[in-house]
Amino acid sequence: MNRDADRPGPRLATRSVAKVWGRTQLPAPFARVESEPVGEIWFEPGALMPDILVKYLFTSAKLSVQVHPRAGEAGKGVPGKDECWLVVDAEPGARLAIGFDRPINRDEMRAAALDGSIEERLIWHEAAAGDFFYLPAGTVHAIGAGISLVEVQQNTDITYRLFDYGRPRELHLDQALAVASGEVYRGALHRRIDPETDVCLVEGPHFRVDQLIGMPGSEWRAGFRGACQVLPLAGEVVIAGAVIAPGESAVAVSPSAVDFTASQRCLVVGAV
Repeated sequence: MNRDADRPGPRLATRSVAKVWGRTQLPAPFARVESEPVGEIWFEPGALMPDILVKYLFTSAKLSVQVHPRAGEAGKGVPGKDECWLVVDAEPGARLAIGFDRPINRDEMRAAALDGSIEERLIWHEAAAGDFFYLPAGTVHAIGAGISLVEVQQNTDITYRLFDYGRPRELHLDQALAVASGEVYRGALHRRIDPETDVCLVEGPHFRVDQLIGMPGSEWRAGFRGACQVLPLAGEVVIAGAVIAPGESAVAVSPSAVDFTASQRCLVVGAV
């Protein structure tokens, strides 16, 4: 459902995406009841940044074990899907699976997907607010129940499922095995982020993501080139006269076009 398609200005339209693993009771900043489980809230990319998609995910059950292809692997000219996650809330015991506990070849991966043991071969990370993960395309992963996170990704929705816990949804085993990395997930791609500190979360190869606390300094503004998408997590920003609050997102031609005076914590995303 596109709730904001007719709203003018820099504020991006949102789309609620139903998922079997989603929630009917959405948490803050949305805090509303849905008639069917909503798993994702998308901020529709605008003309300034068409190649990047930012969204919230809310889980009440495990997502499938899945993988996204690299550029060209799904067809000539089709982009890949690198993505990153910032956990904003997690229930006690919530977990995320990323990569394997030891290297695995394609035959072993196929067998594990068919008998369900692939879950046990993945590395499951305890999830808490502030956990940040970067997932290069080709990384096998799954998200567990009880998690709310922000995802920044290349703007393509090609997903290959290897295993789905017996749910009646299509699997894509051959396509997944053709693109999946059987390597152990690199620990350097996972960090715990202080929610009160400015930090660059990602700087390439496909996008840049910064966490800003309060008003950014002139050095940061000078170093951030081109258009940006702003996602307030606490407080508000103003872009072209529009007040953008948590649960909303907007684009600006540059950081200098954003008024951060009332911002407390936000994510700023840029193209690379």
